Amino acid sequence: MDTDLVDRVISTAELVLAGGAIAGNGHGNVSLRVPGAEEMYFTSASSLKGLTAEGIARVGLDGRLLEGNLPPIQGAVVAMHTAMYVDHEDVGCVIHTHSPFATAYAVAGQPIDCWIEALAMFGLADGVPVAGYAPRGSDEAVASIRRAVRPGNPAVLLANHGVLVFHRTPELAVLVGGVVEEAAQASINARLVGGPVAIPEEMREAALQRAMAFEAAGTRTV
Repeated sequence: MDTDLVDRVISTAELVLAGGAIAGNGHGNVSLRVPGAEEMYFTSASSLKGLTAEGIARVGLDGRLLEGNLPPIQGAVVAMHTAMYVDHEDVGCVIHTHSPFATAYAVAGQPIDCWIEALAMFGLADGVPVAGYAPRGSDEAVASIRRAVRPGNPAVLLANHGVLVFHRTPELAVLVGGVVEEAAQASINARLVGGPVAIPEEMREAALQRAMAFEAAGTRTV
C-alpha cells in the first residue's frame, strides 16, 4: 500500500477524534479515494483510536478486498463508502461515525434542520436527511442512503445507526461531521429554552455564497 495514503488515513482518523464528533469508543470508519484508480483505503480496525497501518485495507470500489485485512463487521459497511465514490466523482473522503448528538436524531428517525449557519455554508441548507433503516451492509441499506443523499449535500443520517459524511478532501469531510454534530447538539440544548429555530430559507443561500467567497479567498471558516 502507498505509505503516504496510509499516513493520510491515519491523520484523518486523528482529526475526527480530535474534533469530538464521534462516540467515546471511537467506533467508525474513514476512507480515502485512491487518485486515478477505482480503489479506496478503508479503516478496517474496530476503532479509530490508536489506528495503525495494520488497521487499513485497500479495497476496490466494487467491494473486493485488494490488500490487508477486512473483518466481516467492518466489511459490512464498505458498500456505503464505495457508493459515495461511485455516485460522486468529486468525493475524495468518506467518514462514518456514531457521533452522539447526530446519532440521537438518526435513532429518532428525525432529520436535522438548518439551525446553524455553518450547515448552509457547507451545502446543507436543506438540513441533513435521514436514510431509512435496513440491515447493516444490505443492498437495501445502501439503496436507502443513495435515495436520501441530495445533490451537493455532503451528509446523511443513517436511521438507527449513525452518520455518514463525505467531501472533496478529508479536512472538509471532518469539518462537515463536526458541523452536523454541533447542529444536533445545539438543537437538543435549545429545547430547554423554547426549541430550535431554523434559519429562514431566503437567508440560507446568502450563507453559502459567503462561504464560497471565503473559500475563494483562502479563508474559509465556520
